[in-house]
Amino acid sequence: MVWEAVPNFSDGADAALLARLGTGPAVLDAHADADHGRSVVTMAGARLDPLAAAVFRRVALALERIDLRVHSGVHPRVGAADVVPLVPLGDASMAEAVGAAHRLGERVWRELRVPVFFYAEAAAGRRLADIRAGRVTPDLGDVLHPTAGAVCVGARGPLVAYNVVFAGLPLPAGRRVAAGMRELPGVQTLAFALPGGRTQVSMNLTRPAETGVPAAYARACELAGAHGVPELVGLCPAAAAGPGCDGGLLEARIAGLVGRRGAAAARGALALRLADEARTLCAIPAGQEAVLDGAERAAGLRRLLRAAGLATPDLEALLAVAVRGLRDAVAPATRARFAGRVAALDRWLSPRDL
Repeated sequence: MVWEAVPNFSDGADAALLARLGTGPAVLDAHADADHGRSVVTMAGARLDPLAAAVFRRVALALERIDLRVHSGVHPRVGAADVVPLVPLGDASMAEAVGAAHRLGERVWRELRVPVFFYAEAAAGRRLADIRAGRVTPDLGDVLHPTAGAVCVGARGPLVAYNVVFAGLPLPAGRRVAAGMRELPGVQTLAFALPGGRTQVSMNLTRPAETGVPAAYARACELAGAHGVPELVGLCPAAAAGPGCDGGLLEARIAGLVGRRGAAAARGALALRLADEARTLCAIPAGQEAVLDGAERAAGLRRLLRAAGLATPDLEALLAVAVRGLRDAVAPATRARFAGRVAALDRWLSPRDL
């Protein structure tokens, strides 16, 4: 089983802090935005409790270093370590994610004395919007911490954070675009004024299997009557990827993480080869042939690790999720064009081969 964690912190400009939050053996990506006053760290692991512990250390660091009294940024927030979701991937269960979210929240309150709100599946579907609007009280603790606010800890399914920025679009028009975007399934959106006369339509695609990036980008541009600049915040499942997602495919980054760990355990030429493979896997673009190639390379990485005696159950679990996700992103037309290659991937994914 594989798990993702995507902690959001209320600082987008402190380079030293962001370097500490965004590095480590479980980190897939770190995205900082000074206009929003926010950074998003994406992490993954095959064991839930160690992953949650790594998240806790980052929450503690953020609470120590970020003071909401001097915070600036357009993004809504209630805390220095603002949002901490745990996400089951592959065959991992939501029930386990909910249990881990509760344990993490209890540890935050017990050891750091910062109030905790639970949200999403960890609180029967409670919305972050209700927490930010002050319509609910903390589940743990009571009065918000003067410098750290509160921490929102949740469990949810995969989500894509995605922005489209339009030059010269007035903010009222951007708000109309945002309102129109909410007609699409699973789209939560706001409009923000950015420096330089730009307006950003900022979205959470909460049902990416129904509304992925291509549909969201096309609709935003249609409503605005202009082509905008796409921006992916964090990572995107390959099956939902589109404009702005090159180099940001979740499953490719997971495969790259495996390559990086393999390189750390290897020596000499093999270590260099694995490190290079990790870098190139992380940079895969969102095009169909590139995604198929990435799936094949991730499958090949397992053979290489096994041959070198470096394969572990954790690494194999991560690779299985990576290959499956990339394989599922291959569209029917591409499958028909490359039937032999896809059949080989399917054999890799069969229970007998695993």
